Amino acid sequence: MESIVRFDSKPVLRDPILIEALPGIGNVGKIAGDFLADTLKASRFARIFSMNFPAQVIPDDDCVVSMACNELWHAELPDGRDAVFLRGGYQANSPEGQFVLAQDVMDIIMPYGPSLVVTLGGYGTGLMADSPHVYGAVTRKELKPGLEKAGTVFNPGQPQAGIIGAAGLLLGFAQMNGVDGFCLMGETSGYFEDHKSALAVVNVLLSYFSIADADKKGLEEKAKKIDELSEQVKAAGSADSSRDDLGYIG
Repeated sequence: MESIVRFDSKPVLRDPILIEALPGIGNVGKIAGDFLADTLKASRFARIFSMNFPAQVIPDDDCVVSMACNELWHAELPDGRDAVFLRGGYQANSPEGQFVLAQDVMDIIMPYGPSLVVTLGGYGTGLMADSPHVYGAVTRKELKPGLEKAGTVFNPGQPQAGIIGAAGLLLGFAQMNGVDGFCLMGETSGYFEDHKSALAVVNVLLSYFSIADADKKGLEEKAKKIDELSEQVKAAGSADSSRDDLGYIG
């Protein structure tokens, strides 16, 4: 293992489910995963340091530095299984680094006997969606019905460019190790942090894992701001079109 792992504790995990929540397109996966971790009151139990992260330390408000890292947090799900969240502000900075880091994460989690790997991300379209879809990919087709019931859409062969980064590689390593897995991708323009798309992903996760009474108010308020931004973009586009049309008059 190339990564350095520092444990805060070594919890006993029951049929753990690894849930990746790292930055990506529209930060959809990170926003959704962090929301779920916070809803379940997850606790950090490990940090992962890698040469494939930016070569820097980050000062906090007290000017105390910390190294760039990913973190593992755990929480109990309603069915008694434990969720293990892979959280952080970074993905590896090269294709080789992505591969190594994903392999290291799986090496950390495999001794716990994971029952499922879930990866989260954005499905970039370049367009503003009024009602973002949540697209899915699975390691086995038998996983699709449960996800469809929770609101996931499956488009054959999509995304055409593949699922890149941690969201794709962790799914691939799960399949390689005989662990079920799926990826949820929220439809997003990809131009900014998309809380509306993240909310759509959250709704699928809450349904799939039978999590009730989640307080979505803060996330819903941020999603409304995306609606406002979308209207501004549409209005600006209409104004530009009008100016272009006026050019043909007179």
